[in-house]
Amino acid sequence: MRDANKPICDPGTWSLVGGAPEGPETLDEAIAREIREETGLIIPGLAPYAPARTEGPHLAGGRILVYVGHWDGDADALPVTEGIMFRWFDVAAMKHLTMCTWAHEMILAHHAEQVQQASSGDRDLPSGLDSARAT
Repeated sequence: MRDANKPICDPGTWSLVGGAPEGPETLDEAIAREIREETGLIIPGLAPYAPARTEGPHLAGGRILVYVGHWDGDADALPVTEGIMFRWFDVAAMKHLTMCTWAHEMILAHHAEQVQQASSGDRDLPSGLDSARAT
């Protein structure tokens, strides 16, 4: 859950961990650093997933690149250095959450792809998914 009273992108909503590159960082380096800083996690195999567009006063250019990786630990046990809390939700529960639109759409798209792959026998549906963003 993002802080509600800070000058940030999508305040007061459920969203994804992320942030912008600092200095000469690449997007890959930035998202790995942001995840480590905000959650204490190092997630091997992070990969770009899809671009998203959004608007807001604290987002340069309205472009977000969403990354995916896998982690299925206890979200309640993560240190919260930015935001209010981390929580796992079933995809079906998202319609009841105050979520930023782009994150909701990305999670639904990724989930649909995973279900399709699992049903076609390509691979098993992962038990946990940690998506993140870099702006």
